[in-house]
Amino acid sequence: MKPIQICLWFADQAEEAANLYTSLFEGSAIGTIARYGKAGAQVSGQAEGSVMTVELELAGTRLLGLNGGPHFRFNPTMSLFVGCESEAEIDRLWKKLPKNVRMELQKYPFAPKYGWCEDRYGMNWQLILGPRRQKISPALLFANQRYGKVEEAIRFYISLFPGSEIEKIARDERTGAVLHSAFTLAGQSFVAMEGPLPKEFDFSPAMSFVVPCASQEEIDDIWGKLSAVPEAERCGWLQDKFGVSWQVVHQDWGKLISEASPQKREQILSAIFKMKKPVLKLIPS
Repeated sequence: MKPIQICLWFADQAEEAANLYTSLFEGSAIGTIARYGKAGAQVSGQAEGSVMTVELELAGTRLLGLNGGPHFRFNPTMSLFVGCESEAEIDRLWKKLPKNVRMELQKYPFAPKYGWCEDRYGMNWQLILGPRRQKISPALLFANQRYGKVEEAIRFYISLFPGSEIEKIARDERTGAVLHSAFTLAGQSFVAMEGPLPKEFDFSPAMSFVVPCASQEEIDDIWGKLSAVPEAERCGWLQDKFGVSWQVVHQDWGKLISEASPQKREQILSAIFKMKKPVLKLIPS
């Protein structure tokens, strides 16, 4: 299986955000930019010809920026966790990213320097001084009704994807709560923890994870194991039993859509927008 991709949902600022993010990290680049055709514009409410998706790579981590309108918002339950190799690097990123600060950049018992902030788009970032296995990882904060379910979720996820493993789980000695965990799913590093947040915060489709499958059988298998909220199923999107959103798609869809003629692209997207679980035989070839 190809590595899982992180999808970030913006109202209409995906390209602007991609330009900022790629300017911050060495080894970063913007890839294919896809625009809304007639079918996509009708479904999304976005303007025909406007930017639909922006592919980008940040220091080896693959992301997809999606302009989908103001339906979903980022919140502290999902963030990007960044390992910084020097104080100069962490200080530089801290100057460029924050709009709102959740935890000041300073020394903590668990790190020589760490800070948590929210950028101008509402995206949350955690910066920590010290190299990591993968420089940028998505981080999940299990709060409120999700509190206490981190280890269950991790073991469930690694059972689904080949090339997955638990790197570490650090607990609070007094409460047993997972303060920090690191694990890998199909080549993508993840971070998860549990803790308090205001009651209105829960996992949002504003950050989802794209699972590239090689066949209909693989799509059926992953979909059947992950999907737990039938009303959330749409266009390859689903929500699991922990409230996390995923996109289960064929691994070649991006290439198929980008290389198709405008007419064929409209036919492909029109077919996809009508589906819940992807059915490959219904996609025009």
